[in-house]
Amino acid sequence: MTEDQEIIRIAAKGDGVAADGRHFARTAPGDMVKADGTIVQGPHHVVPLCRHFGTCGGCQLQHLDEISLAGFVTDRVVNAAAGQAIEVGELLPTHLSPPRSRRRATMHAMRVHNGAVIGFREAGSHRIVDLTECHVVAPEIFAAIEPLRGFVARHAGKGNLDIELTLVDQGIDCSIRNLTLEGLAATEAAVELAQSAGFARLSADQGYGAETMWEPEPATVTLSGVATPIPVGSFLQATRDAENVMVADALAWSQGASTIADLFSGLGTFSFALSKKAKVLAVEAAREQHLACKTAAGVSGRPVHAMHRDLFRNPLMSNEVGRFDCVLLDPPRAGAKEQVGQIAASNVSRVIYVSCNPSSWAKDARKLVEAGFRLEKLRPVGQFRWSTHVELTSYFTR
Repeated sequence: MTEDQEIIRIAAKGDGVAADGRHFARTAPGDMVKADGTIVQGPHHVVPLCRHFGTCGGCQLQHLDEISLAGFVTDRVVNAAAGQAIEVGELLPTHLSPPRSRRRATMHAMRVHNGAVIGFREAGSHRIVDLTECHVVAPEIFAAIEPLRGFVARHAGKGNLDIELTLVDQGIDCSIRNLTLEGLAATEAAVELAQSAGFARLSADQGYGAETMWEPEPATVTLSGVATPIPVGSFLQATRDAENVMVADALAWSQGASTIADLFSGLGTFSFALSKKAKVLAVEAAREQHLACKTAAGVSGRPVHAMHRDLFRNPLMSNEVGRFDCVLLDPPRAGAKEQVGQIAASNVSRVIYVSCNPSSWAKDARKLVEAGFRLEKLRPVGQFRWSTHVELTSYFTR
């Protein structure tokens, strides 16, 4: 490089991109890269809050200020639409979840000669960063790390453990995979851990599926006022604030619809909100989540009909889709190619698409546009703060 270059944007994986197209790790827009490779920090480069940043793989963008972080999330979504030549009617304000708001996280742990390590993995490595602080997860989740560290040090066998921590109505739901409990003492110690740490539930997978070891009362998560059973390992939006924004968008965009199909509905995050003013068909392939939604609908009396159906192998057909005033879908990262094809072929005129992958969303959105839909509204959502994982809500009409 023979002359200074300015960092003009952040690439999808978090590197700064200079005007000549070269990538530089942990740089921010406005930074200058000198001819000798020296980085001169610009006005959007801030001091990372966490001592583990740069090693821990949980965050890639903690060196960006709020303006640049929001810009990154926005650009990921807008560029995905532009890449498929999709015109955006109205770009709504980007939502960023605040620090320490993540209500679910999967950590890793391992017994070592002098105790145990527990935390996220290093970027591009299986090595575990032993967390002493975290500015992403909710304080209740971080508080669970220390008692878990002591338990792993005394009772875990060889190899890595995966520990899922989720904040539910009753407290922390802790699920440990790859845990082998040898003897009665270890089993009793696990129960004592749950009691002393105040866990809402403790489950362990010793190779035969998750087994609940402690659950003094059924674990639930409240969705739009409905206490819903939450099976071990269930999907839940990462932060409450992002869930509230997404639900508010869905309510606003479905206004006036009397029948709504909620596809890939999970526990019913959107179904129970939409059922306040409409009849909702909640379609989900995961059996336990489907049954949880069905149970909660029955107890609450909400007009939600839960259907167990694999929408990848057996999507709602166009004539079935056409029976509804509005369709909402929130598929996994792979998108919903087959289901979107049936939606495009139907006569439904309103579609709300929530996505956790702008790339697969854009491909599906292209099919809707080709079928006569217009992208009316689009909102970028950054609920995985300081990571490169980006989500969105979108509204299509025809």
